[in-house]
Parts: sequence; structure tokens; C-alpha cells
Amino acid sequence: MAEKDLSWKFAEEFPAEPPATQGARQHSLELGIDPISPAVGAQLAVLAAAIDAKSILEIGTGAGVSGLWLLQGAPKATLTTIDVEVDHQQRARQSFTEAGIGQARVRLISGRAREVLPRMNDGAYDLVLVDADPASVLDYVEHGLRIARKGGIVAVAHALWKGRVADPAQRDETVADFRALLTTIAESSAVTAALSIAGDGLLQLVKTGD
Repeated sequence: MAEKDLSWKFAEEFPAEPPATQGARQHSLELGIDPISPAVGAQLAVLAAAIDAKSILEIGTGAGVSGLWLLQGAPKATLTTIDVEVDHQQRARQSFTEAGIGQARVRLISGRAREVLPRMNDGAYDLVLVDADPASVLDYVEHGLRIARKGGIVAVAHALWKGRVADPAQRDETVADFRALLTTIAESSAVTAALSIAGDGLLQLVKTGD
């Protein structure tokens, strides 16, 4: 195994995932959901803690893995999370309960993010996580940057899309969307950006402009 692969594997195995999050991960796999990796979860927890997040928006609830990591980093925050799959959100609610997170701290919105996001207020959230339909990633990030406060964070999971974004031979539509996003971000003066190779890639944006 190459040196970089060994380092990646070590970093992936470094975070200690709490039992409730492990349970949510298992339920995710049973439901056919591709959850963020523990290393990505730990990075999200660090981001939430670093800005002392009080209001978090998640686009893509899944079975609660990412939400649990976010709330682990921001124990005083409230989480608003959107997903079109009601059964996924029901499982996520159980995961939050098992983790001891009160219902008042989690607001579940069932619906299509493309219909819900336009109704959300500008600058209303400290941190926005995009972890949903990759075909809509450009729209979701655009809304996320509008919804995040100045100095807030927008994070995009699966930004390297199964290792395909870095492979010039891969040219499918999803890969093209992620490449377009990364190109747009690299040219933007309204954000400070970093791309981590943890998990399936995590794009991290700090909103510096209006």
C-alpha cells in the first residue's frame, strides 16, 4: 500500500465514533444510504466547535450520522435537517433520541430541498452541510452560501465523488457537476475554501463576502 494510502487509512480510523453514531451508520447501510465516514464526521464536529455554532442546517438527513457528528461538535446548537425520504428521517429521529438529544434541538423538514431552501432566510445559519442529491450540488451550495451568515461555513460532503473527480478519464454528469463547483469556488472572492481528501472528500467554505 502506498504511503499516502496508509496515511489516509490511518486518518480514517483515528476518530472514535460514539455508539449512537455507530448505530446510525449501521441503519444507514441497511437503508442503502452512503453515510459520511468517521473522519469526515470528526472534521464536521471540529468545524462546528471552532465557530461555536448555534444554528446548523443540513441538506440530506440520511439516518442521522452527519447530524450526530455536527451536534457532537456543537452541543448547544439546534439542527434543521431536510430530506425527501420520511422513513430516513424517522430513523434519524430515533438515532438522535438514542444519543440523548432532545427533540427541541432537532427540526426535521420532510420535502425536496430545492423547494424548501428558497424559503429560508439569508444569513440565518452558522453552518450549512450539503450531503444530498449530487445532481443538485451547485444549487444547494448557492443556497447554502446565501443562507449562511458572514463568517459562517458551508461544507460539501462527497466532493471527490468516489475518487472520480480527480480522474480525467471520468466524465459523467455527476463528476462534471462537482468539477464545475470546484472551479467556481476556486475563482470566487466571496469564500475561503479548502478541499480535504478525508472520506469521499469534504469541501469546506468560509463565507467571507456578501
